[in-house]
Amino acid sequence: MTHLHDLGAREAADAVRSGRLSPVELTDHYLDRIERLNPQVGAYVTVTAEAAREQAARAEKAVLDAADPADLPPLLGVPVPVKDLNMVDGVRMTSGSSVFADLTGFADDSVVRLLRAAGTVMPGKTAVPEFGLPCYTEGDVAPPARTPWDTARSAGGSSGGAAAAVASGLAPAAQGSDGGGSIRIPSSVCGLFGIKPTRGRISQGPIVPDLFGLSTNGPIARSVEDAALLLDVMAGPMPGDLYAAPPVEGTFLSYAGRPPGRLRIARSMRPAVPGAEVHPDCVAAYEEASALLEDLGHEVVELPPVLGPEMVPHFELLWGVMATMTPVPDGREHLLQPLTRWLRERGNATTAPQLFRAHAALQGALRAAFPVMDGFDAILHPTLAQPPAPVGHFHDQEPEENFRRQTLFTPFCAAYNISGQPAVNVPLHWNADGLPIGIMLAGRLGGEGTLISLSAQLEEARPWAGRKPPIWDA
Repeated sequence: MTHLHDLGAREAADAVRSGRLSPVELTDHYLDRIERLNPQVGAYVTVTAEAAREQAARAEKAVLDAADPADLPPLLGVPVPVKDLNMVDGVRMTSGSSVFADLTGFADDSVVRLLRAAGTVMPGKTAVPEFGLPCYTEGDVAPPARTPWDTARSAGGSSGGAAAAVASGLAPAAQGSDGGGSIRIPSSVCGLFGIKPTRGRISQGPIVPDLFGLSTNGPIARSVEDAALLLDVMAGPMPGDLYAAPPVEGTFLSYAGRPPGRLRIARSMRPAVPGAEVHPDCVAAYEEASALLEDLGHEVVELPPVLGPEMVPHFELLWGVMATMTPVPDGREHLLQPLTRWLRERGNATTAPQLFRAHAALQGALRAAFPVMDGFDAILHPTLAQPPAPVGHFHDQEPEENFRRQTLFTPFCAAYNISGQPAVNVPLHWNADGLPIGIMLAGRLGGEGTLISLSAQLEEARPWAGRKPPIWDA
């Protein structure tokens, strides 16, 4: 190790609990890096330096007072930022919108309470696009979130700030959320491991409703074990949740050290979005992953057609309705981004019968698809259809063209938000320009453990931790 930010989240937690590392020193290190380097990557929209130092001081005292370090919280003293779509009591929350530029959080989201209970230090809130709707992180509230592998390119979205923070060494791991690919997209373009858990695994409460069940919180990290540990911390149902995930045997972290055995894995490179074409770099990543899985002893077969283009208009209808769920005070609609206004207009024009018919059509498609998909332990796709996009590629367009480009960029992710299945991005490939190109693995409902075991096996066979962007040693 040369720098404190070389430590993973689990390594840092172990060092803090043993007394070998001061959480105050660790927090100061990250706050210094954030102050110096955040302007280059746009990871944080709000930095909570004073509160973070107070939390770190309390963590240090807890270590000194502990009779047995094993009794200390699992991530005591480890900095973990919170996405700016999640509310933190007493901390600014913009939701990526000028409408809420001055809003102060009045409660902790359930996932924030769990992160606090795990002993984490919150260095700040990570940048998001307006209301988390786009697959890139650009807007009026903060500078664009950029991938540190090429700062002319977007860090993706909507967890773009979270991924930019982890990939740039401004946090060891981060909390994100995913309603249509928003953990997997930025993880892919930033070269990270991210988990979209099974629907109902992590509570959306107490403020954000579940409703369609598309969105869930989840972890973004540099390693499989760090993401698994963060998932353990964040997982758990809360009263009033509409969905419940199947129980898991043991901890998610335990799966990171457990061989997956020989698995039956389906693969598909057929985009659900009409007109989407898979870039040769993404094809190369997909084919290399297929070959590696076979080399590791797994059976890899083609996935029969499921969840095809017929689902796209129904998902788009739901997405427009979701855009209306954030209340905007009267007289402030003009502050919204053009894309947000366009989506809200579509959502507000949707009738109740149209919404129910779309939901019914999606459920019918899933009833036909699950018996096929459940015949496999995992399903492999490209995470994205294109390499990381330049800043402005989407945002500088008129809303309809903006949205069209987004659907062509990410035609694989949303199917697993519709189905509720867990899915991960695995950073196995970098192209000739040095840009990360992820692959996606989806699992059965409740199958996060299998995905974590398989991803850990891939990580061991093709390690990615040694790859660092230029900003890393700054």
